[in-house]
Amino acid sequence: MSSLTVKYYAEEGDGMDIHIRLQKLLKEQGWTRYRLAKESGVPESTLTNIFYRGTTPTVATLEDICKTLNITLSQFFAENDMVEMTDELKEFYDAWIALSPDKRKNILETMKMMK
Repeated sequence: MSSLTVKYYAEEGDGMDIHIRLQKLLKEQGWTRYRLAKESGVPESTLTNIFYRGTTPTVATLEDICKTLNITLSQFFAENDMVEMTDELKEFYDAWIALSPDKRKNILETMKMMK
């Protein structure tokens, strides 16, 4: 019996199994699957199916897990360099894209000098 593999894809086409991503997150948090089950309300049997049988979790299950781990679904599927777009960053970005390439270069150089 082969296990079902679920992957998420980065721009480069790399993929990772969802259960491997979950294991990594649990390790980062210092949590066990038992604690995840208790904190998230996701039945242990569901987590066992995800981790050991390669079962695809539902979006609702992933949302519950992500909420418990204090991450968004976007963060779950993102690469390490994901940055949350705050109101302040959105304002900066909107102003940035309106600038000419020369002005962007000047501002970037000024910001580097301010470090």
